[in-house]
Amino acid sequence: MRRFFEGDLWHGFRTSPVAIVAALIAAACLFGALFADVVAPHDPFDLATLELADARLPPAWMDEGKATYPLGTDDQGRDILSALMYGARISLAVGIASVLLSMAIGVTLGLVAGFTGGRTDAFIMRVCDVMLSFPSILVALLIDGVGRALFPNAHESLAFGVLVLAIALTGWVQYARTVRGSTMVERQKEYVQAARVIGVAPLRIMRRHVLPNVMGPVFVLATIQVATAIITEATLSFLGVGVPPTSPSLGTLIRVGNDFLFSGEWWITIFPGAMLVLIALSVNLLGDWLRDALNPRLR
Repeated sequence: MRRFFEGDLWHGFRTSPVAIVAALIAAACLFGALFADVVAPHDPFDLATLELADARLPPAWMDEGKATYPLGTDDQGRDILSALMYGARISLAVGIASVLLSMAIGVTLGLVAGFTGGRTDAFIMRVCDVMLSFPSILVALLIDGVGRALFPNAHESLAFGVLVLAIALTGWVQYARTVRGSTMVERQKEYVQAARVIGVAPLRIMRRHVLPNVMGPVFVLATIQVATAIITEATLSFLGVGVPPTSPSLGTLIRVGNDFLFSGEWWITIFPGAMLVLIALSVNLLGDWLRDALNPRLR
């Protein structure tokens, strides 16, 4: 920890106002999502506590608003602020899980392609070209649709798994191409050649020597891809093929509120949309700062 606080990365962070503000926003959203059970004023998914008489109440600062519902209520009487915290938890969980899975797939394939070369490299790169030729949202819709058709009565956990898999299989290509390029540079360096001369197995060289030296760009890409994965999940949920309706995410809340947008209840969709923008923007800004901080040419 002492080396970290005395290093260039921490110095660059504390001298960047944009990175500090983005980190505070991201930390606040993450805190609210993780501890929604404690900090949320209501449990929006407990049917016993819902009051239909309080449906479509405006925010507390408007006429007819109530202090117990700071951001108003939706058509079922659920507190918008509490629904945002619980919805952000689901969106962040799906986004982070899908990024971790796509990173594992992409890093593995990129490492193998860059280190071995030849036909293996050509085959993996052609698969990447095929994946890039299709819009990612269409691929996610296809995978999610096939999964729902194969398991029509699936449990919620399986539905979440299908959604994570659908998003992950559209995002591994960037990691594979990034790691492949870095690996092709690293395999020509002296430490790799020395390991080969003394008889170290190729798998051990890739895992213990090459992999740690190619993970810098991967971490930057993963930070930015978290925001992309969250937006993809929100898009799928908005289209009605995302998370189950019993556990709505930010995308589901936006879709529900969209039905009341032009009838005057703007808060039902505006606040979930603003929450989604804040999360995506803060994560993207942190990713941009991390990219610049890890680039030695910009120091």
